[in-house]
Amino acid sequence: MPRVEVVGLSKTYGPIKALDDVNLTIEDREYVSILGPSGCGKTTLIKCIAGIIEPTRGEVYIGGRAVRGLMPEDRDVGYVFQEIALFPHMNVWNNVTYGPRVKGWPADRTRSLALEMLDMIGLEDRSNSYPDELSGGAGQKTAVARAVSSGSTLLLLDEPLGALDAKVRADLRYRLRDLVKELNLTAIHVTHDQEEAMSISDRVVVMRAGRIVEEGNPMRLYLRPKNVFTANFLGEANFLQGKVVEVGKEGAVVEVGGCKLRTRDASRKLGEEVVACVRPEFVSIRRPAGKPALRGVIRDVAFKGGVVRYELSISGASVFSDCAAGLEPEGLQRGDEVEVEVDCENVLVFQPPPEGLDRAVSLE
Repeated sequence: MPRVEVVGLSKTYGPIKALDDVNLTIEDREYVSILGPSGCGKTTLIKCIAGIIEPTRGEVYIGGRAVRGLMPEDRDVGYVFQEIALFPHMNVWNNVTYGPRVKGWPADRTRSLALEMLDMIGLEDRSNSYPDELSGGAGQKTAVARAVSSGSTLLLLDEPLGALDAKVRADLRYRLRDLVKELNLTAIHVTHDQEEAMSISDRVVVMRAGRIVEEGNPMRLYLRPKNVFTANFLGEANFLQGKVVEVGKEGAVVEVGGCKLRTRDASRKLGEEVVACVRPEFVSIRRPAGKPALRGVIRDVAFKGGVVRYELSISGASVFSDCAAGLEPEGLQRGDEVEVEVDCENVLVFQPPPEGLDRAVSLE
């Protein structure tokens, strides 16, 4: 089974660095998503692994074998594109059996594998249908089955669900992960969709400007990112610049615009300039009860389906609070004063980025 190692991989196009000294290991049978904004290098990386693009420097090892210089068909990988790249003149059956037939597999083995693939993707009754007769979801399922039926144990998925509508995409991503796990494959999945990456991956790799910013377990990356870019890119976050005014065994207190924000980070120094970060779901609001509390004023209210989002002004700073729809304080509207409670267990503290906060979290 394949273990993939990327060592010192770089790809330049004149002065542009599409990849800049990338090092990454994907373990056997691991489902890894490579996530990042458009232009960050994630598709270039997966195409270098596939052999579609030749890197400028560095090496790729698949199953311990250096593959630089090998053609894609000699790397024993299955590749699924964002566009549903099926052979239009072949029906589902012939698309799925294309790889085994080209490799000269025995007819009984080819038939057995194809039947298994069609059963797993739920298209056994559409084997005679042509690509233009399939829905987007069915077409992409067929593309995945064709990639897997070649016998490859490494599956490369390049934005495979990006062309599908939201509902189909959400359903298919879980089926895709189940298929990979059932067949004991190694999968590298490129996407710009944070929810997609976090919901199906064993590990998420975050890229920006040709480099890997951070990688790890999806929950750890979301709740305890080590980088402000990761905190901003994975989900949403409030960033507040302030100064440490108290330090104790239970954590530090950061003063932001005259308001004090308690954190569990005890590693900070008194007087240190910091950036505090808290996600909107960890900021709760209620009507004033006359007790000493952090206060804010509602600037805006927006219904987002599962949550109601409040934009607050707290000592001049803009802060977002998400309340579960149906559980939000009744009757609150723009201009109302509210008490604000921030979950100190989920306040992150970062050193101010040397390039400035706006530049550090920019998607460019």
